[in-house]
Amino acid sequence: MIIIAIGLFLLGLSMGSFVNALVWRLYENSKKQNVKSKKLSIVSGRSVCPNCRHTLAWYDLIPLVSWLSLRGRCRYCQKPISAQYPAVELLGGLVFAGSYLFWPNTVHLNGQWLLLGMWLTAAVGLLALAVYDTRWMLLPNRILYPALLAAVAGRTAYIIAYQPHKAHALALWLGSVAVASGIFWLLYVTSKGKWIGFGDVRLGLVTGTLLADPYKSLLMIFLASLIGSLSAAPALAKGQRTIASRLPFGPFLIIATAICVVFGQPLIDWYKNLMGLNGF
Repeated sequence: MIIIAIGLFLLGLSMGSFVNALVWRLYENSKKQNVKSKKLSIVSGRSVCPNCRHTLAWYDLIPLVSWLSLRGRCRYCQKPISAQYPAVELLGGLVFAGSYLFWPNTVHLNGQWLLLGMWLTAAVGLLALAVYDTRWMLLPNRILYPALLAAVAGRTAYIIAYQPHKAHALALWLGSVAVASGIFWLLYVTSKGKWIGFGDVRLGLVTGTLLADPYKSLLMIFLASLIGSLSAAPALAKGQRTIASRLPFGPFLIIATAICVVFGQPLIDWYKNLMGLNGF
């Protein structure tokens, strides 16, 4: 178990490094002058320093290790390298290893390995979306749709191969999506896009599919709102933000989804027991 966790941690570090490259290249390609740049292709081309654009060697790209050994500076231009890079790499490693270690069911039984694989695959896209939304207040479709495809493919395969009551499982899935995406769609339509962006509506398709449980989707929205409020409170208290200030909500939804994927059912069971709702 420890060996598998270590392997997943190393894989997660690599996926975090991939996320950093993906996010930066997508953003650069969104600029008109770089739209046709082959060097910034997502699937090909060498990595470069964001500052001096010097091509990086393999030893400059070792997740976490390279940033630490270079003391956070480019080997070629000596300009600072954002702490985002090691932070995202480390987060990727923790998500991969932590999801395996704290998975709510035995991974090797009843297709749980398939659900874990679905989650980890989609988590790479969710991590990229969280970084992009944090930096540029946008949830790009070029990341969101592949994450949705991974979630839908994994959920469909699991229901077909391992769920004895397929109609019930499908109903839970659709109900989960209706909560995770539908609530935000209503907010978007009601406010004409002033309260929430349509990217959060699309993101709900992914999170609802990953959770596949209306109760977990409700919990996810509650936790995202709570985390978002707590994160914004210090800035509001200092007058650095106002109630009308824009705040990227995608990262909070993604953090809450990760919590609910791993710990959602125990939290729901605890709440039901606390409120005497065990029969519901």
